[in-house]
Amino acid sequence: MGLTTFNGIPIHPLLVHFVVVLVPLSALLLLSSVCWPAARRRLGLITPIVALVSLVLVPLTTEAGEWLEDRTPRDPLVRIHAELGDQLVFWSAGVFLVSLAWWAMHEPRVRAWWVKRAKFESAQVSRVVAVGLAVVGIALAAGSVVQVYRIGDSGAAAVWSDPAGTAATQVK
Repeated sequence: MGLTTFNGIPIHPLLVHFVVVLVPLSALLLLSSVCWPAARRRLGLITPIVALVSLVLVPLTTEAGEWLEDRTPRDPLVRIHAELGDQLVFWSAGVFLVSLAWWAMHEPRVRAWWVKRAKFESAQVSRVVAVGLAVVGIALAAGSVVQVYRIGDSGAAAVWSDPAGTAATQVK
């Protein structure tokens, strides 16, 4: 049993706010690092650290959401929201791994250690790896932001929908 309530109130809505901010921020930092060398040099280790915090918060938020789901009436909209939420951890893990690899690839100390261990430094191999990481990073950044939007949209639909039609009867 993890973090599910705070002062008797479900913690899922609070954690969601962190995820909604940090996952797109991680994506933006990764895009900046990949597309803008000056930003990469200034951001340094910040990008993988923010992505790691996002990656840690996503399963905590999901677990708190599943706890809340078990305590609410069955609703297909909530089920859709939960299924979409379960997928975000994969996007966040990808953003973290690519941001860490991108940082390591461009960090002089890590690069020097790798060249010493690998006994070779091929500019062509480095270029191919960099292009591949950049393409994957851009795709993961875009995908994670789209997934956050889809999760949020489905969550709002689940919370604000009126499946019984009670709002229409109360207006009359």
